[in-house]
Amino acid sequence: MQAPSVHRRLTFIFQSILMIEIIVAIFQQQWLAAAITTAILFITIAPFLIERFLDVFIPSEFVLLTIMFVFGALFLGEVQGFYTRFWWWDLVLHMTSGFLLGMIGFVLVYALNETEHIGIHMKPGFVSFFAFLFAIGIGVFWEIFEFTMDFFFGMNMQKPMLGDPSGLTDTMWDLIIDAVGALIISALGYGYIKKAKNESFLERWIHTFIKRNPRFFKNIK
Repeated sequence: MQAPSVHRRLTFIFQSILMIEIIVAIFQQQWLAAAITTAILFITIAPFLIERFLDVFIPSEFVLLTIMFVFGALFLGEVQGFYTRFWWWDLVLHMTSGFLLGMIGFVLVYALNETEHIGIHMKPGFVSFFAFLFAIGIGVFWEIFEFTMDFFFGMNMQKPMLGDPSGLTDTMWDLIIDAVGALIISALGYGYIKKAKNESFLERWIHTFIKRNPRFFKNIK
């Protein structure tokens, strides 16, 4: 069985679970849970819409990892209450978000660096540094969003830890874990630019992305 087929089947399983949850929530008249789960389902479909209508190939591994993250963070975390059931759930998801955002930031700046008509030529160290800062920046905006939702709408997104009702400890640990994940991806990305030997999973994904989206990388042989 080919890997893309496995990824598609796993994606379908996650989406089927969300669809079942929507039906159950509607049947039980849990309208908020139904609305949130519906929004999550549409988010999981977004990568396929991008590929279909914008003609941008996204590696199937990255699509599956993104869907798993959204499923774990929003559905299991918020709807099913995993954040309160398992103290480590938030930390694992922030590590994953550091990976994902680091990949996105790296591919974005790498695409700019390798596009002929833009004329930008950045050193490998700066490309990796940008990917790191991109992931950290999005992480900071997310923490601001959590604080805003808690402050204005009385939610509990920051999940204050025992002995620290302010949520500061939770916020700092989230940012630290984001930074660790982003740092790992930045280091792997730096290795790709310097060696380009497709030795790590990130290097293989980048190589596949470049090969399947040639219009973004016209000067790469």
